[in-house]
Amino acid sequence: MSEHESAPATAEPRKNIEETAETKFPRGLVVRLFAYLIAGHIFAGFLYLLFEVGGK
Repeated sequence: MSEHESAPATAEPRKNIEETAETKFPRGLVVRLFAYLIAGHIFAGFLYLLFEVGGK
């Protein structure tokens, strides 16, 4: 082989999108989403309580 020729690279077979893409959400995102949902429902319940008490 001359110096300009290179040995054929042993490339791994390409993986399909299911193998390369993340299939799960990052853990921090799940925790934040859960916390926001809980906090949002607590805040909505508090507002509902205020309107119920204020309407009487």
